[in-house]
Amino acid sequence: MIGRTLGWYFGRRFLFSVLGIFVGCAFLIMLVDFLEMSRRVGERDVDTSSLALLIVYRIPFFTEQLLPFAVLIGAIGTFLTLSRRLELVVARAAGISAWQFIAPAAIIALILGALSTAFYNPISAEFKERANRMEAEIFNRQTGLFAMSSTGFWIRQQSIDGQAIIQAGAKDDGGRRLSGVTVFVFDPSGKLTERIEARSARLIEGAWELQDVKVLTPTIGVQPYDTYMVATNLTPNQVEDTLQSETVSFWDLPGAIDAATRVGFGAERYKLQYQSLLARPLLLLAMVLIAASLSLRVFRFGGIGQTILGGVAAGFLLYVSTKLAEDLGEAGIVHPFMAAWFPAVVGALVGVLILLHREDG
Repeated sequence: MIGRTLGWYFGRRFLFSVLGIFVGCAFLIMLVDFLEMSRRVGERDVDTSSLALLIVYRIPFFTEQLLPFAVLIGAIGTFLTLSRRLELVVARAAGISAWQFIAPAAIIALILGALSTAFYNPISAEFKERANRMEAEIFNRQTGLFAMSSTGFWIRQQSIDGQAIIQAGAKDDGGRRLSGVTVFVFDPSGKLTERIEARSARLIEGAWELQDVKVLTPTIGVQPYDTYMVATNLTPNQVEDTLQSETVSFWDLPGAIDAATRVGFGAERYKLQYQSLLARPLLLLAMVLIAASLSLRVFRFGGIGQTILGGVAAGFLLYVSTKLAEDLGEAGIVHPFMAAWFPAVVGALVGVLILLHREDG
């Protein structure tokens, strides 16, 4: 068996490589995001410190998707460096098999996946919520007439005036306050009667109080209002339960699935997100196995460029297959459990099969 000292050495090299790639890419993403946000802000009166804080809040959400690639590239770089220094050759000569010196990186990948799911994802979700509120305050001050966002929160309600569907860019105070609000109001027969756009909305007894409002009706056209009321029978707790968010913490997903099912929204997206987070440790393990299957060769044999290119291509194919499976799962074509676990399981099995073929014949 591989000794503790050698195992810790291999594992430390892998961990530092992954963290270096992750942090470097995070800084690059922050720079690009800052430039893009600066362009979007344009002539709005936004100070640099607020813009920088917004970028800091957004970065965990973006970098969370980066982790599998950081593990893949970090594993390739680690194994190639160990091979170039002939350390893997010495390890093999000492009777250590490839499975044994892959084990430290595999264990660390599983731990990183578990920590990412249990701790980093909740932080990412909380920071993304704060970023949404800041974006709503900055960009909804002068929104274009009836500009519609594909992201944010969705609420469906039934009141004495009929049904209404509310879309909001951000929420606050447990759902009692919304920002960047668009409301579609239907009469009891299901006919659209009003489309309302407001800077903010506040839940009061029996109604939503909208501020800085533009109302579009088929007969009158567009009418501006300082304040506008939309009837509702929702309580604050019901509003919090019915919010459909693009970012929900791993620990809150079971409750979000139940709430979405109760109010009639499809819960497939939440179910898929929950299963994907559970499968993340296995996905990172698959990245390590794929990297090892392509990188465990003696450095002097050459073909290093093809090795790196092959590893990147394999990781990209696994990523594309994961996203394709997620799209199928979100659409309800494939069960969320299968959509989340199938790419990770297949990737891990492919890596194991290639290693068995190369190492054990």
